[in-house]
Amino acid sequence: MGGETGKSFGLGCDPVVGSLSSSKKREYRVTNRLQEGKRPLYAIVFNFIDSRYFNVFATVGGNRVTVYQCLEGGVIAVLQSYVDEDKDESFYTVSWACNVDGTPYVVAGGINGVIRVIDAGNEKIHKSFVGHGDSVNEIRTQTLKPSLVISASKDESVRLWNVHTGVCILIFAGAGGHRNEVLSVDFHPSDIYRIASCGMDNTVKIWSMKEFWTYVEKSFTWTDLPSKFPTKYVQFPVYNASVHLNYVDCNRWLGDFILSKSVDNEIVLWEPKVKEQTPGEGVVDVLQKYPVPECDIWFIKFSCDFHFNMIAVGNREGKIFIWELQSSPPVLIARLSHPQSKSPIRQTATSFDGSTILSCCEDGTIWRWDDVTNSSST
Repeated sequence: MGGETGKSFGLGCDPVVGSLSSSKKREYRVTNRLQEGKRPLYAIVFNFIDSRYFNVFATVGGNRVTVYQCLEGGVIAVLQSYVDEDKDESFYTVSWACNVDGTPYVVAGGINGVIRVIDAGNEKIHKSFVGHGDSVNEIRTQTLKPSLVISASKDESVRLWNVHTGVCILIFAGAGGHRNEVLSVDFHPSDIYRIASCGMDNTVKIWSMKEFWTYVEKSFTWTDLPSKFPTKYVQFPVYNASVHLNYVDCNRWLGDFILSKSVDNEIVLWEPKVKEQTPGEGVVDVLQKYPVPECDIWFIKFSCDFHFNMIAVGNREGKIFIWELQSSPPVLIARLSHPQSKSPIRQTATSFDGSTILSCCEDGTIWRWDDVTNSSST
């Protein structure tokens, strides 16, 4: 089973590389800049789970989780702030989820490895998930079943949790698992059984929960202690690929294709081709590349609008590149820069329709950019 890793050459076609000359298809302007604190902000994310709260976003930095609302005219209102009891906690990731009755939750994790599920209505902890043996690098929510969240950890595992019952359902780790920190994870948008994960072992792996789905269903009706749930190990991915030669710190599904980035100043769109006869083996067909200059440090994450029309990513110099995702060759919609934005951008958040771009930075600032393409104001 040694050399089962997919290689990054596929069907003999060269990938299409986007040009960095901006099309100026959309024009964005800075409408707000907030200094949240002194500590770096590692994550920022809009709530795409609940249509009532599409303009609400959360950030994490240090031991604080803050919830904001984007209002008209560039205004950002603070709605809530949760401060963890452990002052040494440093949150790295945050995601929106909800209870089976629709109660919105903010789910955060970081250096301590404990995942906090915070009730966004009352700022109280709904549940704490203990299980990871090291820091949590990313949490994502299953949009088709938003009580399910998945976490990627430094302990080389990915875990599936139910925020409703507090159960750890599955652990993706073991013989075929990651061999170093897992940095990013994502649920497939339509195939409820599939996830993709990537990390410091330079690989991207696709896992299937199909054989274990009865446990997922059981997790919703579990009434005993969460620790008594028959958590199952998924040891082998259905697909394993080396698309990058270095750490892979962000991966997202685009339909059945995957967008991933490493520290090579580009985001790559590729198609995983799973060989049915030999599970685990795979071929990679690289389709497109979206250049991002000065994006050569790890832990910089990109974001997309709800319908995956565009992708926004920051770099270590405080600039943002917005690419049109579904055009070939890729078109650079806009390049955003501001003389005061010089700090590395750890993550962007793209609003539902792409009209607002947020960024969170190493220097503790949040920047808001609004689309002014059709506005008459100068």
